[in-house]
Amino acid sequence: MTATDSLSTWLCVRGEADWHQAPTLWREPTARDGFRAWCEGPVRQRDPVRANRLLLAHTLARADATRRAPLDFALLATWQREVLGKTEAPFRANDAHAKAGRERYGLTPRTQADFAACLREATDSELPLAARAARAYLDVAFFHPFTDGNARAALLTLVHVLAREDIVLPEVGPLQITRYADDPAGAADLATLIGVLNRRRY
Repeated sequence: MTATDSLSTWLCVRGEADWHQAPTLWREPTARDGFRAWCEGPVRQRDPVRANRLLLAHTLARADATRRAPLDFALLATWQREVLGKTEAPFRANDAHAKAGRERYGLTPRTQADFAACLREATDSELPLAARAARAYLDVAFFHPFTDGNARAALLTLVHVLAREDIVLPEVGPLQITRYADDPAGAADLATLIGVLNRRRY
């Protein structure tokens, strides 16, 4: 029996989540870059090569935010080549699976175009920034565009969306909990969590 297409489920949930209730983010500067601290701390302890690759990708993502580069698959692939240490990072060619096979992300002739449309909405000023960052993170997680490293790509995307508007979270570790495609409350909670982390000061 084929598992339900969790990508289709996510696209429905995406339209149902109460994004407008996301908190307003503070633009007060923080001395701590949570992504870099995470790379230099727990990631480096586990795998120094992985940490170095993530830091290179993070530098690119931040630079792309500064120059206001359009958020699209080609941009994500640039970061992902650094993340994976590979010369190519193409869009997946088949259905993808995650969570020990409990979620399946289908692939249709429209998948890449749908993904592009979702990424473009990351700059839609009609929604709070925390909501747009959370939604972009989940878009990458559930479109699952790459054959490997999608969780890292999702986190880099979130960092990029925030950095475009001069927001740097002082901590990113709490963002990395398992998310499910069929959970609209959980999607909204991610935006709330971004607000909580934004208010932490070190």
